[in-house]
Amino acid sequence: MHDITLLQLIEDDIAPTQELLELLQREAVALHGREMAVLEQILARKQSLIVLLEQQGQRRNNLLASLGLSANRAGVQAVAEQSPNGEVIMQQLAVLNQLMDQCQQVNETNGRIIQVQQHATASQIRILNGGDSPSLYDSRGATSPMAKPRALSQV
Repeated sequence: MHDITLLQLIEDDIAPTQELLELLQREAVALHGREMAVLEQILARKQSLIVLLEQQGQRRNNLLASLGLSANRAGVQAVAEQSPNGEVIMQQLAVLNQLMDQCQQVNETNGRIIQVQQHATASQIRILNGGDSPSLYDSRGATSPMAKPRALSQV
């Protein structure tokens, strides 16, 4: 009976994890285009999916703990070995793990996109404020370093 419950919990995680992967992929496109409205919608849905997946993961962990098993792959495998549905349980777990790995990879890529954009924005702000700017040439052809930062209204 616990094996069927565990299988159902694993299967219940597959669809939200697939949706999360699709959202993360859409997020990458929106990040490149700096589409803030789209990013806000994606973030809201992403947060609700993460909460759902955490809750379902906790149910799985509680089920395994109630059986005296560890809340990891070894615990699931122990249930699968005692079940006629064991092969299906492990196949579905593999599908879920693959989706989770893909989510992690896309999320890491999105994080790098955000870091690059933050760095570029910070550099643009420094240039606008007059700090760390390249040497500029004055009317005589000599370089004139910016001596002091200026307010954005004076740039």
